[in-house]
Amino acid sequence: MSVRPNELPGQRQSRPIAVGFRAGARNLARIFAYAKPYRGQLTLTMLALIATGAFAIATPLLLEWAINSALGAEGAASVDVNKTLVLVAAAALLGAALLRGLAQFLQAYLAEWVGQTVAYDVRNSLYERLQNLSFSYHDEAETGQIMARATQDVEVIRMFLNFGGVRLLFTMMLMSSILVIMLIKDWQLALAVWGFMLVIGWRSFRVSSGLRPVWQDVQEGQAQLGIVLQEALTGIRVVKAFAREPFEGAKFSRAATFLWERSFLASKIQAINMPLMTALWMGSLVATMWIGGVKVANGSMNVGELTSFLFFVQLLQMPIRSLGWMVMMVPRAATSSQRIFDILDEESEVLERPGAHAPRNPRGHVRFSGVAFAYNEERPVLSEVEFEAKPGEVVALLGPTGSGKTTIVNLIPRFYDVTAGAVLLDGEDVRDLTLEGLRSQVAIVQQDVFLFAATIRDNIAYGRPDATDEEVQAAAQLARIHDHISTLPEGYNTWVGERGATLSGGQKQRMAIARALLMDPRVLIFDDSTSSVDSATEYEIQQAMSALMEGRTTFVIAHRLRSVKDADQILVLDESRIVQRGTHLELLAEGGLYREIYDLELRDQEEAFAQVAGGGS
Repeated sequence: MSVRPNELPGQRQSRPIAVGFRAGARNLARIFAYAKPYRGQLTLTMLALIATGAFAIATPLLLEWAINSALGAEGAASVDVNKTLVLVAAAALLGAALLRGLAQFLQAYLAEWVGQTVAYDVRNSLYERLQNLSFSYHDEAETGQIMARATQDVEVIRMFLNFGGVRLLFTMMLMSSILVIMLIKDWQLALAVWGFMLVIGWRSFRVSSGLRPVWQDVQEGQAQLGIVLQEALTGIRVVKAFAREPFEGAKFSRAATFLWERSFLASKIQAINMPLMTALWMGSLVATMWIGGVKVANGSMNVGELTSFLFFVQLLQMPIRSLGWMVMMVPRAATSSQRIFDILDEESEVLERPGAHAPRNPRGHVRFSGVAFAYNEERPVLSEVEFEAKPGEVVALLGPTGSGKTTIVNLIPRFYDVTAGAVLLDGEDVRDLTLEGLRSQVAIVQQDVFLFAATIRDNIAYGRPDATDEEVQAAAQLARIHDHISTLPEGYNTWVGERGATLSGGQKQRMAIARALLMDPRVLIFDDSTSSVDSATEYEIQQAMSALMEGRTTFVIAHRLRSVKDADQILVLDESRIVQRGTHLELLAEGGLYREIYDLELRDQEEAFAQVAGGGS
């Protein structure tokens, strides 16, 4: 028994999306709305489609005329006349074939162009929406699912526009036209042939229906295989450190086995079905020859008509065999479009107010006034937070894990919006400022440093791509990373591996600091940014940063004594509230939670700093 996708160990599965008829129709209408800007190309596609069908139908009719003209002439018509008609018919057939080929090329080219362009637009809309959604959405979203929607689901939409839209319309038009012509010519033979065609169409639909969940499993299996592979490669150091290669290998093998089983099942279904479909089609040819031959023998049908019937049967083979697959594209596209519109319709919790403006003469004066914040009603994070940070001050945030330190600094650039109260920058509510203008004045060095797969220069200048080489180097010097960069063979043009894999933790954090410094902001936020460096390196960074902090408001989340001792104000948080505030000496004298943290975590650092400072003097 094969493993279902939701049985893959360690893989969280999203619930399948069920789309009703009305919702599916609305979704498909919205997809077609993306094609409205390309009405000209769609019109040309439809004209090419009509021309393709017309020339396809004309071919058997021309062949019928050619045969009847050569073999069925009455009386004493001269052979020369018959030869002339045959040559004319041959030229007409050749011309119809050439024109059909040209029209078919235009139809296929334009339909694919529209499909690819709509897919391009939808994919860009998805990316833009994801970029504009607030942190609260990305906190809950699964990266693997988002990737699948931006790739696999968009690809389904592209195929639907081409195969489920244009080609399905072409197939229905072609089948209807041929059916009418056959009925007009000989309704008995037409019914006999179409009896086989209906069986072929029904069988094709049944097979397509059966293959649909299998192909969905194949797509899901490909996604899960990618997730397992990505996790194993991203966490390769952890895997090797704990000697878990056999476990990860078994997990990958299970995912690969599932994909193999479902892919093989799809191939087996197709392999069984193809001979049956071929046999049915051959049966329709035999029936046409048998019934038509009898009619030719008794004079109720001529050879040309029988030949055209045979060509019409040949012409119907592929459209009818693919009709079921084309029809199944419709519900599949409805489901994929629902998954896409789930993202496109998502509203960001952080929106700019009408009339929002960029900060005017920013100085970096930050004030929290009665701020409360909760991710949801069951998860209050901050309650009645009040404090003021004046320009040039250094504010240290201290407290147990989960006390709200990172949340406070995330509220300043509006990664989240407060639940109650207000965050003020230079006396203005940050919600009255444009997001771009606000965030240009706030530079953040986060605890989890992210570097792009690009050059060192590009990573440092990420927030200011127009910065000069001199400015980039100056920021690197202040962050104490310039000397290391200078030793590299390609210097600032050295390519950084994925997520900065070629750099140490301390080097990555100093590059992130240089990136923040280059922005020249009014507010600096260091979210435990020296946690991955040793005491000597931290001392160097702190020495370099002390001059830079002049005139800027700086927030530091740290568990290092140096950051705490040099702070103008220390805010101690516990259980969503500020329980203590003051300078290092004031809080030591006061006792309480700060004294406990100092005795447990900070006291041992004083001697280390003293040794570093003494060694450097």
